[in-house]
Amino acid sequence: MSVLMNFAMFPTDKGASVSQYVSKIIKMVRDSGFEYKLSAMGTVIETETMEQALRILNESYKILQPHSSRIYSVANFDIQTNKDYGRINGKIASIEDKIGKVSK
Repeated sequence: MSVLMNFAMFPTDKGASVSQYVSKIIKMVRDSGFEYKLSAMGTVIETETMEQALRILNESYKILQPHSSRIYSVANFDIQTNKDYGRINGKIASIEDKIGKVSK
């Protein structure tokens, strides 16, 4: 099974720059041991179960909750029970096979 979760979470009551808070979440994701990719607008993480993905989402909230009275979050999932863990890189490779390198 493979669960791809794309998510963003940040406090809305801390001004224009919230990287000091978001970086705490990214550190937790990095330390989780799961494959992930950070982008300017969110993070994609791949887990083997839905429970693991939801745990990452919940831990992210727990990181921000003591610092903020208002937290914004958005998440979407691609869950495939007939695919093995490892799709996070395979999906990009499939596109690059067709059109060449896509990232600078």
